[in-house]
Amino acid sequence: MEKKLKFGVLFSGCGVYDGSEIHEAVSVLLAIDKMNMEAICIAPNINQHHVINHLTGEEMPETRNVLVEAARIARGAIIDIEQVNINELDALIMPGGFGAAKNFTKWAFEGPAGEILPSVKKIIQAFYNAKKPIGAVCMAPTTIAKALEGTSAGVQLTIGNTIDKSPYDIAAISGGINQTGNLAVMVSVDDVFVDKAHKIVTSPCYMMEATISQIYVGAEKTVMKVKELVG
Repeated sequence: MEKKLKFGVLFSGCGVYDGSEIHEAVSVLLAIDKMNMEAICIAPNINQHHVINHLTGEEMPETRNVLVEAARIARGAIIDIEQVNINELDALIMPGGFGAAKNFTKWAFEGPAGEILPSVKKIIQAFYNAKKPIGAVCMAPTTIAKALEGTSAGVQLTIGNTIDKSPYDIAAISGGINQTGNLAVMVSVDDVFVDKAHKIVTSPCYMMEATISQIYVGAEKTVMKVKELVG
């Protein structure tokens, strides 16, 4: 029987405003399963930057752990990023959500000048250096941009486009990606951009105004293109 490909799925928590975007996360997991591959869920064992009440948008006076929260999406089957052996994985996929820009990096507060979590930088660079493909949707491409900053990689990434409707400042975020020494490209909501030279696949998903059906299409295309780049 043919060996199943194993995709690491890197979560930043649970919930769009302070962790991983749940629709994107589930879409990625579903796409991996539908393609008869195995998802290995991963998250750093750190506290979230803060906790947001998703009903009101207000900050809450409590502390939550990224690994513990991400375990909600993974149904408990998740491992600490520090325990990951990339030799056992074929690719890495990152759902979006503000956790990517609050817990993985500080992009949400300081733009491209913000620091990146060392363990996240390490795993992205490890996959990149091993020439294993990486996929990222929504805001997560900014984490790749930070991880590869200063490496002269010059990868091409997308977080959307400046023509269609978006709740975010696509031009400013794209400019930030360019400041890291990488290159932001413009793509529609449910499409993907494939940087074949660097084996990196990105899709806008909820960085643009979108329905959950469009999100699934973007996530599925991302997983499919990453699968094609394996090996």
